[in-house]
Amino acid sequence: MIRFGVAPTDHGAYIIAEGNAAQIGPGCQVRRISGVANDLLVFLGERHDLAPTREAPRLCTHQLQLTLADLVVEAHDTHHPIASSLYYEDQRREAKRRAADFLKNRLPKYLAYFERVLARNPRGPTHIIGGRLSYADLSLFQVVAGLQYAFPNTMARLARRYRHVMVVHARVAARPRIAAYLASERRLPFNQQGIFRHYPELDR
Repeated sequence: MIRFGVAPTDHGAYIIAEGNAAQIGPGCQVRRISGVANDLLVFLGERHDLAPTREAPRLCTHQLQLTLADLVVEAHDTHHPIASSLYYEDQRREAKRRAADFLKNRLPKYLAYFERVLARNPRGPTHIIGGRLSYADLSLFQVVAGLQYAFPNTMARLARRYRHVMVVHARVAARPRIAAYLASERRLPFNQQGIFRHYPELDR
């Protein structure tokens, strides 16, 4: 059995994978640091059929995941534009300026990029790459859900413009096991201590 945990270090939060070499992979130690969260998705994606098998599309999936990670960072910085160690109230004025620029310029660019990626998928726009579910689809779902919580007014307007993105979000949410998870107590609701936070004054 493989167990995972998070270990804080001076360089960020790293994922710890514990198990024997046969479970984790050839040449692995019983306990090792496998990398940050995006690297964990690569690890799990290959082992749970959530990533392409061929190298080129597999690397493309990882690239798309990293772009989603960039979007998450920028979404976080709307409410903490100066420093994470400060309270939101200590940087409210700067947060308003940062959020206004994010919603006007940065967020539409990100959503337009993923809309183009989906539209250009030779297998159809229902998956971010190829014709099967990948961890990038799951991440896109979670990011859109977080943005809808943080910026409901803006996302309601943008949804009409980025239909492929919203379709992927809806299709992932409708998958039976994911729908059951979302309806269960295991699904932690978005809140004011997470990455995505809702401050009405930031949502134009």
